Amino acid sequence: MPAAFEKRAATHAGRVVCRALLLAIVWLYATQGFAREPLKDYSFIRGANHEMTGDLDTLRRQLGYARRVDINSVRVWLDMRAYEARPQAYVEKVKSFIRVANGMGISTMPILFNGNGLDPAILSTKSFPRAERYVAAIVGAIRQEPGLLMWDVMNEPFTNDYHDGVTGTLRDAREAEITAFIRHFLTFTRQVDSTNALTIGYTFSTEMSATADLVDVLSFHDYSETRAQIESAYREAEKISANFGKPVLNTETGCIARANPYDSVIAIANEHKTGFYIFNLIIAGNWAQVHGIFYADGTIRDPATIAALLGFQRNRNLAKIIPPRANREGSASRALEKIETALAEKSNPFAHVETSTNTLLDAAEHAANLLEAAEGTPMAIPPTARIGAWRAQSPQERNVEEIRTFVYSLGLELKRQVLSF
Repeated sequence: MPAAFEKRAATHAGRVVCRALLLAIVWLYATQGFAREPLKDYSFIRGANHEMTGDLDTLRRQLGYARRVDINSVRVWLDMRAYEARPQAYVEKVKSFIRVANGMGISTMPILFNGNGLDPAILSTKSFPRAERYVAAIVGAIRQEPGLLMWDVMNEPFTNDYHDGVTGTLRDAREAEITAFIRHFLTFTRQVDSTNALTIGYTFSTEMSATADLVDVLSFHDYSETRAQIESAYREAEKISANFGKPVLNTETGCIARANPYDSVIAIANEHKTGFYIFNLIIAGNWAQVHGIFYADGTIRDPATIAALLGFQRNRNLAKIIPPRANREGSASRALEKIETALAEKSNPFAHVETSTNTLLDAAEHAANLLEAAEGTPMAIPPTARIGAWRAQSPQERNVEEIRTFVYSLGLELKRQVLSF
């Protein structure tokens, strides 16, 4: 090989390696959220709210679910009382959480105070030294952790009975009192950690101006019921962002009970190029009925949420939707025949329980698979889940009449759907 050619090849190879290293650094920065100083843009954040856990194996498993759907940050509540009960142990617990998350490519936004459970006594300046000791200990111990994204000094300052339980001038006075507290602790947190970004997780984007001069990142929550309302919240956030020249995040969104579906809010956040945190990563605890992406075992509630996190959306364009036809090849008709035959069987509950219930469940499964595949049945509790539960029982445990009633209702549901399929 000519020397000149070898030299050019070596130079090219070197450039390729350098470019690969640069891309790797950019990828780490963008996906993991490593920020040793406030950023100008947090649109890369695709996060979820999570709970503090001392069980690191459980944490690794749950964060593993998050990584599989490209979640790259978690927002987590800290607790001053838990710190005061065992200061050193609590600091180590928080540190371990952040390090485990960081090792999995997930940054952490710790929340120092929670307005939802606000104790009015803490707002008194006489209580400041106690709160300052807590903030100094946590922030001082964590500020150098590479997995730290930013500090949320208080979650939803005004969403509590102390503020919302009164009206008029008294409410205004209490709002000013709470604002004075968070402004003090924004300043104090900055004194302890002069590097990492600060924010306040306001309930509404309209509230953000109160501390916009002190935070590095503006953040709001949105659980609005219609697209127009969500868009209005974003427009207000973007206006405040432009006025103060600071980036914005939606740090809580998504709720079944508030007509705020996950797939829709993820799509809207992406359209506005705004980072977001879904509430909540795990379906558990007090919010299990209305929030959450994953069950503890890694199963999911709503595939549309997972699809949206991965960049896919349900087709909602009427001109382009192709309705499924579950009976195109006669399978739905055959399922109805199976159901009729199974229900007509004169079972002997003493001698033929296994045969009769298996025949019923086979017919039910045929129908359920068609209905579920064609989205012709509610999926909050999938029919196949009920069938699976009965199959897991011994024949003697099965309630034959309950199964027959279920199979009959499934047949009626399939019959209503057959012609449209």
